[in-house]
Amino acid sequence: MATATAAPGKTLLNPSDHTLILIDFQPQMAFATHSIHANQLRTHVSLIAGAARVFNVSTILTTVAEKSFSGPMFSELTEAFPKEVAIDRTSMNTWEDPRIAERVNAIGKSRIVLAGLWTSVCIVGPALSALDQGFEVYVIADACGDVSTEAHERAMARMIQAGARPMTSLQYLLELQRDWARGQTYDAVVDLAKASGGSYGLGLLYAKTMFGGGEGGH
Repeated sequence: MATATAAPGKTLLNPSDHTLILIDFQPQMAFATHSIHANQLRTHVSLIAGAARVFNVSTILTTVAEKSFSGPMFSELTEAFPKEVAIDRTSMNTWEDPRIAERVNAIGKSRIVLAGLWTSVCIVGPALSALDQGFEVYVIADACGDVSTEAHERAMARMIQAGARPMTSLQYLLELQRDWARGQTYDAVVDLAKASGGSYGLGLLYAKTMFGGGEGGH
């Protein structure tokens, strides 16, 4: 018989056990993205970038053909990581650029979390490649997008079948916090949720404004 203990499951993420790779969040890629509205996509990008900043997550930023075709990285990322220089590639598969492999190996974490455009190319490529090389892979599904809903969904299904674990942007933030008694990051997490957490953020703002309520009794 199984025995319950007050401990998190081994597949749950924590701030220090993974590398977040944010791929090709650029205008040219966003123009043809139709599986998610651009406004919603940018909100989700802001949420995961903010989470990575708050929890000091090891993060790699990468673009493709920034100067010649795809344009600059979303401002949500450049503002969240002002000192981080994005690796600009020619390869569609991020994992095939040796500079990415060098950074991943230097960071030295066996879990990879991915988000980017497009799901069927820019995310499938590194996800399947990393899985094949023995990494655990998580994909933030609502911070990815593709030329159609069909393309996004088939890409997600292909990665899941190969062993990738799907999650959402708000789930990513809350999984890193996990306990509202963690006061060191509490205020930053709540502020981020208010700004970029959609209706959940509105609820937090309402509770605090109307009757001084907060998560976990804060």
